[in-house]
Amino acid sequence: MQRRQFLSLTAMTAASFAAPRLGFGGDAPAAPPADFDFIFLTDTHLQQELNAAAGCAMCFKKVRSIPADFVIQGGDHTFDLLAVDRPRATALFDLYTQTEQRLSVKVHHTLGNHDLFGIFPKSGVSPSDPLYAKRMYEDRLGPTYYSFDHKGYHFIVLDSIQPTADRSWEAGIDAPQLDWLKKDLAGIAPQVPVILAVHVPLVTGALSYGPPQTGHNSQQYVTNAYEVLPLFAGHNVIAVLQGHWHINEVVTFRGIPYVTCGAVSGNWWQGTRWGTPEGFTVVSLRNGKIAWRYETYGFQSVDPHNT
Repeated sequence: MQRRQFLSLTAMTAASFAAPRLGFGGDAPAAPPADFDFIFLTDTHLQQELNAAAGCAMCFKKVRSIPADFVIQGGDHTFDLLAVDRPRATALFDLYTQTEQRLSVKVHHTLGNHDLFGIFPKSGVSPSDPLYAKRMYEDRLGPTYYSFDHKGYHFIVLDSIQPTADRSWEAGIDAPQLDWLKKDLAGIAPQVPVILAVHVPLVTGALSYGPPQTGHNSQQYVTNAYEVLPLFAGHNVIAVLQGHWHINEVVTFRGIPYVTCGAVSGNWWQGTRWGTPEGFTVVSLRNGKIAWRYETYGFQSVDPHNT
């Protein structure tokens, strides 16, 4: 089964180009944006159970067959580091790293909530552990927020996961990151096409699709998005790519599409999620415009469960 969804947005043809970077800078020589594709895949939730490793390998094999300059992984690499001890967490990360090698292309990573190590008390992990919370992710995959440039487009990867004092987490963009984001956007010309990636959505209608929920809303969307969205004014933001909900959804706000993408793991390796099967998103950039389509890869759950 294959589901496709395309959207093209008008963008200015002039753009500024800078070499790949993990921060922000000043003026850059102008160059028109080039044409290329990349892959946004999210919520792999890799684990030893439910044939997840085989399913993820199947997905990555199909990804490799699609010409793409790079991959952005949208978070929740494993299932899950929140509540497990060091040996289990290490084994899960090792499994993910081994499986990712099948992609044979550069991967840019996004922090997901299930990528936080040991923050739930039942994990038995002490906050004094040198790899506690985000530090295992940083040790394995790198910084939790950063930016880079590619062929005339500016990419920003945000960290939407913030541990809380009661050993849980909430979705938000913290103050140091907000300050960094302001500076990063200020360092590019206003006509440069900008694409953001974030795990927990900045904008979503997902809470409207299922039964009423009580509590934990702070984990369902970025609760201080009202501080983030105004920063996009005056910049050529052409899309925000999001994960976390395992569904395909587009909400357009002030001309910017906030694209929540289906998960590699579907319904956590148990069938489809609200009608969205296991899959990934192919993003096409042409003349400063963006389009995307959703690709499935034929995984059959060992425990089908449609929700």
